Amino acid sequence: MTLIKTQFNRRSFLKISSATGGGIMIGFNWLTSCQPATEKVADVPNEWFDVNAFIKIGDNGNVTIMSPNPEIGQNVKTAMPMIVAEELDVDWNDVAVEQAGLNTEKYTRQLAGGSQSIRQGWQSLRMAGASARRVLMEAAAQQWSVPVGELSTENGTISHAASDKSIGYGEIATTAASLEVPEEIELKDPKDFKIIGRPTKNVDGPAIVAGKPLFGLDLKRDGMLTAMIIHPPAFGMKIKDFDASEALAMSGVKDVFRVKTAPSDEGKTWSDVNAFPELIAVIGEGTWPVMKAKKSVKVNWERESPGENSQDIEVALTKAINTKANEPSREDGNPDAAFRDAAKVVERTYSAPFLPHNTMEPMNFFAHVTAEKADLVGPIQTPENMRKSVSDLLGMPEEKISIDMTRMGGGFGRRLYGNFGLEAAAISQKAGAPIKLVYSREDDMTQGTYRPAYKITYRAALDSDNNMTAFHVRGAGIQGGPVFANRYPAGTVDSYLAENHNVDSNISTGAWRAPRSNFVAGAEQSFLDEVAEVAEKDPIDFRLELFDRAISNPVGEDNDYDAERYAGVLKEVKEKAGWGKETPGVHRGVSAYYCHNSYVAQVVDMVMDSGQPKVKKVWCAVDCGIVVNPEGAINQVEGGIIDGIGHALYGAITFTDGKPDQSNYDKYRLIRTKEAPIEIETFFVENGISPTGLGEPSLPPVMGALANALYKATGTRLYDQPFAQKDIKIG
Repeated sequence: MTLIKTQFNRRSFLKISSATGGGIMIGFNWLTSCQPATEKVADVPNEWFDVNAFIKIGDNGNVTIMSPNPEIGQNVKTAMPMIVAEELDVDWNDVAVEQAGLNTEKYTRQLAGGSQSIRQGWQSLRMAGASARRVLMEAAAQQWSVPVGELSTENGTISHAASDKSIGYGEIATTAASLEVPEEIELKDPKDFKIIGRPTKNVDGPAIVAGKPLFGLDLKRDGMLTAMIIHPPAFGMKIKDFDASEALAMSGVKDVFRVKTAPSDEGKTWSDVNAFPELIAVIGEGTWPVMKAKKSVKVNWERESPGENSQDIEVALTKAINTKANEPSREDGNPDAAFRDAAKVVERTYSAPFLPHNTMEPMNFFAHVTAEKADLVGPIQTPENMRKSVSDLLGMPEEKISIDMTRMGGGFGRRLYGNFGLEAAAISQKAGAPIKLVYSREDDMTQGTYRPAYKITYRAALDSDNNMTAFHVRGAGIQGGPVFANRYPAGTVDSYLAENHNVDSNISTGAWRAPRSNFVAGAEQSFLDEVAEVAEKDPIDFRLELFDRAISNPVGEDNDYDAERYAGVLKEVKEKAGWGKETPGVHRGVSAYYCHNSYVAQVVDMVMDSGQPKVKKVWCAVDCGIVVNPEGAINQVEGGIIDGIGHALYGAITFTDGKPDQSNYDKYRLIRTKEAPIEIETFFVENGISPTGLGEPSLPPVMGALANALYKATGTRLYDQPFAQKDIKIG
């Protein structure tokens, strides 16, 4: 067992009290209570950490765990309570999970993002369960006048073998609530886990299958009207005037008006990304009447800034990657000399377009704003930020604003940016009625908050023995460069140079599943394969040679990956996939990447079917530490792989004079069922390390493995996404 302090700093606390109606309630710090947060977390703002929650044990023995984190399909509503239940030592069948609303008095920074919920909550969730178990045991020990060390627990029951006594948690819970929290407790040895590591069904699964109202679009309230928006058709445009007379004459339509939906510059938070702060709202009785009325509104638009074309953006990105940065992000050794003296130099450029999020559930939110208060309900990843912005927008104190969270039909970063909730609040306030705002697919796809467009150039220098002696990467992106300066292959070569360029645009951008990594991994891993080919080396052996250097004699001190773990997933997938054993008709590509504190390596097996390539199988090795729920973990890995393949092949939003050329699925291509891999086999490295991220890490590398397999199958190297624009079809 592991000893752990229950008090670490001013944020570290457990509070025990009596539950209403009998029982015990444990208040605890949800995330960073048990250990100092010394390790840097990639890609995630600090604001996304440190969430509190409660356990309640009823006098009947049932356990309720409040889940403060928004559930976006990543399964934290199941996995996090599993951790608590494990240390509490209860029967999982006796555990109920409830979604908490926003409550900054009980909880802190309730967010979903960055694949960090399990990683950051691991120790404190265990501590909460173990502390509750300990005070229950101490209450029983006092009642029976026996040493607590002679007691044992199992499935919510405390036993004393010597006297053959036993008592359920519920029977002793109220007594336990009067005891002090122990200063030090013991955590289970992972080998004794009975819940953690066991495949467990989603706690919302039965309700989802039964069609019960869990999602924002399901929500209904008495007197609720439906609202839809009309936003400018192109970036850089705004409303001049409009004529809604035809719409107002339609049955079921209540009102059409102009509304400002953005907080003040002083009131904005980082999640207030919105290119269209003034909209036209159409309100009526039901989605269909409002949708029809919306189409009849005649709007005159005026331009306030130039409309950008995709060609202009391409030119700007190209100019950036051909320009030396004033300050490199990182420079080791003497790259100029190494390239000058190289026997061979390999240089390639890669690009990727803007991407929308395409969540299955379009944006929506309910709001009922009165003079006294504002009640908001809906699918949001950043409820606390939303409340701050709504407070500024409405001129209403935060304590008068409530936000409840529904389950989300996909997040992928889109619901970090809560402009749709602000819009609902502003419309409700002006209409003087409860409304549910509903986006059409066109509203969502053309509103913005896209994955940025990127471009990147790699150069590698090889000596006469085909060893890589220098590596140079220069990247450019809309609203921020894509290069992670301290990631592999940083640390593996004496001379290394990383540069980033920012390109401005009035097209709004934001986080998209595995930000920046979703482009860089595919480009980098494609390039390393090509360098390995020029060096006449097996692509896995070539990568492992670099890792050997990073393990035995790393260059620099800022490398943000563990080279042994990184190499480990490559070796694992090499063994499991039988890499090196040629199978007639099967073309293989490999990739490995580190992001969100986890390591993933993949092999894509591709075959030719009727003259077109088909993904037959993906082999995937993952090192994310202890896997809490294998069933949920496999779902996340497989979902990320399919998502990555689909967007690498087909995804792109382009612009003509600032207007998106794709507004629905008739022009925006997503992967289809027949195009998904026939089989995905996932292997988790068992190393006993505390859990790390999982919702995002499987997506980035598959883009590189796919490109490398396509090269083997077709003989053509692919440098620009989406790949299917190169006359390649997957069928």
